[in-house]
Amino acid sequence: MSAEQQQITQRKQDHIQAILEDPLIERRSDFEQIRLMHRALPELDFAKIDSRCEFLGQAIAFPFLISSMTGGAADNFATINRHLAEAAEACQVPMAVGSQRTMIHNPSAEASFRLRQYAPSVPLIANVGAVQLNYGFGYDEIQRAVDCLEADAIYLHLNPLQEIIQPEGDHNFARLADKIADLKNRLTVPIILKEVGAGLSPSDIQLGLDAGIEWFDLAGRGGTSWSRIEAHRSQNNLGLTLQDWGLSTTENLMLAHPFLPQAQFIASGGVRSGIDMAKAIILGAKMVGAAAPLLPPAMHSTAQTIAKIEQFKQELQAVQFLLAIEKLDDLHCNSDLILQSPWHSMLRQRG
Repeated sequence: MSAEQQQITQRKQDHIQAILEDPLIERRSDFEQIRLMHRALPELDFAKIDSRCEFLGQAIAFPFLISSMTGGAADNFATINRHLAEAAEACQVPMAVGSQRTMIHNPSAEASFRLRQYAPSVPLIANVGAVQLNYGFGYDEIQRAVDCLEADAIYLHLNPLQEIIQPEGDHNFARLADKIADLKNRLTVPIILKEVGAGLSPSDIQLGLDAGIEWFDLAGRGGTSWSRIEAHRSQNNLGLTLQDWGLSTTENLMLAHPFLPQAQFIASGGVRSGIDMAKAIILGAKMVGAAAPLLPPAMHSTAQTIAKIEQFKQELQAVQFLLAIEKLDDLHCNSDLILQSPWHSMLRQRG
């Protein structure tokens, strides 16, 4: 294994270690600021609550996405991804993998991303950093990532904050929008633009739309702070100074609201329960993603991972019941479900 390959593998191990050991990696979200209208007489049979939906043209059990975590040339990466993929299949939800840059440099890492055998019938999302388009990656490398996973879509993740904190980070984000547009015209699977914890501004969303992108994973501030994670690995305090930088997921959903319906949004970043999921959907998300809550169970077994995903589903359906919402579509952008607050008035003004 080359020095660069060893560096990438060690970096991924460091990331997992930081998430597990530093309780302050988890930043406070503002989902708790949104309060919903309880119904004591919902006039519904809980057994008929329906949370099914479609994503990337496929039917799924509920609007939950296993967000990107890991992958690479180490046994624990392959084990985590296998447990996640098997759980995705069992629960009938989509899954995204961690950055596949490592497999482009190190073919031995490919095994951790060959997951279609474990998840034959659910959407899988490949993942490469968009900035790599300025560092030698092009159509061939991106297609290789898609082919390895047999993916239904690919994340091009945007992580300028993380890159400037990383000791070995890539800092040239110039003119990426044009390269994304060119790639979009050549790939046969959709591109999803994704932040990793600081959100996508309206200007970012507009650049994506101009490039032909339809799906955006907002990945706002409020969950795992990659800035703080990288601070563990750097020799300065910049990562700690910027650990709360960015748009929160709820702020981002509000800012993204004017782009509906031409853009479709995945809400991730600080989603820790089915209650958070419901709030994100009410604010405009079509899908909701989570990663950190699934990492500990995925390190142990498929069964524990399934149990955690089913917990999210049970919580979402309980909230639907307590809001008197039988069908998931009736939750989406339904401002009447929010108690009077600035969120309520802003949604009404933009509705």
